[in-house]
Amino acid sequence: MARWRPPGEKSTAIITRAGFERLRAELDDLWRVRRPEVVRALAAAAAEGDRSENAEYTYRKKQLGEIDRRVRYLSKRLEVLKVPEGRPADPEAVFFGAWFEIEHCDSGECLRYRIVGPDETDAKAGHISVDSPLARAVLRRRLDDEVEVHLPAGPARYVIVVVEYPD
Repeated sequence: MARWRPPGEKSTAIITRAGFERLRAELDDLWRVRRPEVVRALAAAAAEGDRSENAEYTYRKKQLGEIDRRVRYLSKRLEVLKVPEGRPADPEAVFFGAWFEIEHCDSGECLRYRIVGPDETDAKAGHISVDSPLARAVLRRRLDDEVEVHLPAGPARYVIVVVEYPD
């Protein structure tokens, strides 16, 4: 019996210039450096004889499949991604690519985030996806606006205290 899963939500096909360049560099590294290394190692392991009991051959075959899967994904994804250029007309409003700081209305805790594409989210660096509940709540909002965010832990109210755009 196969496990059927419903298709995932479509992610927004938008990315920052730095994120796009990072993905393109990863694709180039996989295709030009890592894949040829694995192919050479796979050929050497295959030359050793009986493949059914050759752990090195099995490992390299699996590794090659993972690299090919990632190369296919990146090749298709890079074709559809769009990189917005320029700054927004209103620098006090939160749009894609903005760093913003919000203050929790009840506790006074300040949080700093940047809105980026789904392919480059990094919670430790403060990069949140444009598809996240927080990003959706603050998009197009202006400095000093109060927003209510429906987070998994429940609703929360914040005030936007800083909006910045990188150079």
